[in-house]
This record gives sequence, C-alpha cells and structure tokens, in this order.
Amino acid sequence: MPNELKTASVLAFERKLDPSDALLSGGDWNTRGSSQAWAPITLREKSVRGTISNRLKGGATDPAKLDAAIQNPNLQTVDVATLPADADTLKVQFTLRVLAGTGQPSACNDAAYRQKLLGTVQGYVQQHGFGELARRYAANLANGRFLWRNRIGAEQVEVVVSQVENGQSKVEWTFNALTHSMLDLKAPATEADALAQLAAVIADGLAGKAHVLLQVTAFVRIGAGQEVFPSQELILDRGRGDKSKTLYDVAGTAAIHSQKIGNALRTIDTWYPEAAENGPIAVEPYGSVTTQGKAYRQPKAKTDFYNLLDSWVIKDKAPEPEQQHFVIATLIRGGVFGEAN
Repeated sequence: MPNELKTASVLAFERKLDPSDALLSGGDWNTRGSSQAWAPITLREKSVRGTISNRLKGGATDPAKLDAAIQNPNLQTVDVATLPADADTLKVQFTLRVLAGTGQPSACNDAAYRQKLLGTVQGYVQQHGFGELARRYAANLANGRFLWRNRIGAEQVEVVVSQVENGQSKVEWTFNALTHSMLDLKAPATEADALAQLAAVIADGLAGKAHVLLQVTAFVRIGAGQEVFPSQELILDRGRGDKSKTLYDVAGTAAIHSQKIGNALRTIDTWYPEAAENGPIAVEPYGSVTTQGKAYRQPKAKTDFYNLLDSWVIKDKAPEPEQQHFVIATLIRGGVFGEAN
C-alpha cells in the first residue's frame, strides 16, 4: 500500500483555532475589574512633515545634491490610535473557538490517502494526545503574545481568559503576563496550575470532548494618552495623495486582525533546527518568518511540513515526536496542501 499511495492532488484543511478580531478600548487600570464601560479607541488622521532620511542613489557624495534633496519636505498623512488623555490602560478583547476534527480534510479527492491520513493522525492522538500542543497555545494566551507591539514596554499586563457556555462565563483564569517566559513557553510556579487547567480545556476542544469558546481580555498599562498599535492595512492599489499608513478598524473601533491573533497563538514551533538561538516561531509549512526574510524549515534538509507528512503517511516512517507535534500543529493551522501539478 505505501508504494501505491500518492498524495492527493486536492487536499485542504480548515483551521481549528478560530480567533475573532481583537477590539481595542481604553480606561483606567484601577477599574479593570469593574463593569464600567471602556471607551472604544478610534482612529484619527495626522499630517506630518518629515525629512528625507532614506538611502540616496549613488551614496549622495555631492553636498549640493544632498542639500537640494533635503529641502524637499517629506509630507505624510497617517492614521494614528492613542489612549484617551485620562486613560492609562489599553484593553484588548477577542474570542477564540477551539474546534475538533484535526486531520480531517475539508477537501480530499483521494479516498485511500484520506483513510491513511486519518489513521496516522489517530495514532498520534492515541500516543501523545493534544496535551503538548494545547499547553503551548495556552502559554501564548497567558503571556500576551497576541498583543504584539502593545506588549513592549508595558508596566503591567493582565490577561483574563474565560470559558463561555450559553453566553455565561463558566470558569475564569487570570495571568500576570509579564512573569511568563516568551522563549520556553513556561509559566511561573504561582500560575502553573491555572495554565495547566486552561491547556486541558483547549486539549478537550481539539479532541472533540467539549465545545470550547474562550473570551480573552488583556489589560495593558502603558500610560495616559500613549499611542497604541492596531493592525495596519495592506493597501495594494495606492493612488497619489493617499495616506501612507492606514490602520484597521471595525465599525469605527481600532482592532487587530484575526490573522495576526492566530499567528501569535501558533508561535509554538521550537522544534526547528535553529530554535535554540531564535526561540519559538509561528507554525508554517516552511518555517517562514517574513520579518527576517528566512525559511527555517528547508526542503533540502527534509524538515519542512511536506517532507515530514509524506514520510509519515506515505512511507510509514514516523518522524521524531517533536516533528510529529509540528505536523499536527500545521494541520491545526489549516491550509491547502495538495500535490501541485
């Protein structure tokens, strides 16, 4: 059977961690536990006059040419989002659905391959369960990685995760995010039990043992009137006179893209070759980190998702347990993985 089996030409998986957009609001740190309404953070435009600071062609060795270039102002109109002048804390809130069915393709045009794939994933679940992956996802909720730039330089960060059933909070966990390690994804001893409980709930959701909906609320104390950082929109068709930076909002409220939240939650890959120096990266088939311009899982080294999956499913050569975690995490991520013509 392994010799006859081929990768399906149509093979797709739906994501199993499904976050919403995260909405931003502002308020006072001392009232974060009350029912007091927080003011939504809105976007506003700002026009600035910058200087020419980019690298000039030819090295700009001619002083006259450099002086002439600098005399031309660098005019920009940008979106900006800030806390109100009387609010020192940013509130970031989103929901997260944890779905069952890992390894079940949403589209697969080869019945034999589908059956073998499902058997392979089931074997992983019986041997390892979802405990390790769930612990890492829970760690990225607890440490506030989903805050991205908003986390940097914060005085205090508190993350509250609630499991919601029938519209009501069933159980709630509170984490001091700055005490959690961003590198080894471990909790301090004082919050290890709470993290383990949250991880168990996520694991049950992935295994299909329970319906899991989490509401995540982060409070970030950064200072009154300070700038905050929603997602930035990618404008492909930019005309003359348009803004040079456009921020994302939902019905007028500044927000972070659900895709960016998802990227932070799946930053659990510490199994790639250079993990000891770089720390965890987001789970991607080739270990791609666009901000570094590098793919850490190269097909030549056979550490990429496709080589590992084919070896495991088609050749019956199970990878090391760490690489099995990576393959399953990629299936949880979702995507289109068919054999290209």
